[in-house]
Amino acid sequence: MILDKQIINQHNNQFIDKHKRAFGHLAQDIPNVEPIIEKLQQFQIAIPSWALGTGGTRFGRFSGPGEPGTLEQKIEDVGLLHALNKSSGAISLHIPWDIPKDSEKIKALAASLEIGFDAVNSNTFQDQVGQEHSYKFGSLHHVDPKVRQQAIAHNIEVINYGKAVGSKALTVWLADGSSFPGQLNFRDAFQNTLASLQEIYKHLPEDWKLFVEYKAFEPYFYSMTIGDWGQSLLLANKLGPKAYTLVDLGHHLPNANIEQIVSLLLMEGKLGGFHFNDSKYADDDLTAGSIKPYQLFLIFNELIDGMDRNGIDHASGLGWMIDASHNLKDPLVDLLQSVEAIKIAYAQALLVDRAALKQAQQANDVVKAQEILQDAFRTDVRSLVAEARLRSGAALNPVQLFNETKLRDQLIAERGLNTVATGL
Repeated sequence: MILDKQIINQHNNQFIDKHKRAFGHLAQDIPNVEPIIEKLQQFQIAIPSWALGTGGTRFGRFSGPGEPGTLEQKIEDVGLLHALNKSSGAISLHIPWDIPKDSEKIKALAASLEIGFDAVNSNTFQDQVGQEHSYKFGSLHHVDPKVRQQAIAHNIEVINYGKAVGSKALTVWLADGSSFPGQLNFRDAFQNTLASLQEIYKHLPEDWKLFVEYKAFEPYFYSMTIGDWGQSLLLANKLGPKAYTLVDLGHHLPNANIEQIVSLLLMEGKLGGFHFNDSKYADDDLTAGSIKPYQLFLIFNELIDGMDRNGIDHASGLGWMIDASHNLKDPLVDLLQSVEAIKIAYAQALLVDRAALKQAQQANDVVKAQEILQDAFRTDVRSLVAEARLRSGAALNPVQLFNETKLRDQLIAERGLNTVATGL
């Protein structure tokens, strides 16, 4: 489905006067407003192919109507998102859920919708039909070398699929771990994982990156073989200059200081990118910014400080992607809300007076430092983000336009009520 540009224009015409008043008022207080708008226009957040259908819980999945049943339909849905917000210009494929069988056709479809291909993702956390060896007790860390070799071969296959569509990175997340003390030897598991990743690393093209993701717990409940950022960093350092740590916001123990983690990873030149989501207790299945918006802002505050110090381009220097399983809301609406929340946190962090903050830090002025950060966070930047969308040809209010034009009903008319997307 392709969204008619005239529908976006008609929508914007309804709200343009109100928007101009709000933006004009805000812009008066932002001396560098134009460079900020340019940064917002350039900043893109990739959409994972598995998030375009309704997700599930551990007890069941309640599929929604009109879900994309093919990779082509998933790309079309990302194109729809990008038409609405001009901030979702890439799709991240998860293999073997979304194998591009005709890579040239897939690339042409994506290009027609102004969509690129973000990192490709391997899947060794569940068994597939016809798979020779099971991952019940792990994959890259498995005690059986035949299982490890199977997982290695899958990751190499994923790299080849990524090369075919123009991706430049491989993300590896392992469900490997243990649920009972004594179940495995920690050192052997780590060494097996390192040796497996080294084999995969050998097959990376020169201009690719390898993202090593971590998670504190689940699906195992005693230990995870890559359980925190330190273990991921240790692996990335041992692998080489093309290996980086990937931070998923939901993959930490409660109250972890994620902003400090990303600051240090940037300092070491080993932060590869992000999977954005939010959580209240554990895991990562909630809309970005829906629970802890201040934390999201603080993370971006550290990101901007570190990227600017190291000369890293905000838009292209790191990988930016949403990673969540939407099980109550329409997935497309949820993704629109997540992108909006991410762009808002980014815009707020761009407002921070870094010279004044540095001065306050050097003077140990705790109150002043807090005031500087909270002043930026409490600034309503929604009209600033909307102005960036408007200049890029997107909708002033993407969620409202999605609902008013009944885009889900149109997708149902095209695909039917009973299509089920591949994914979680």
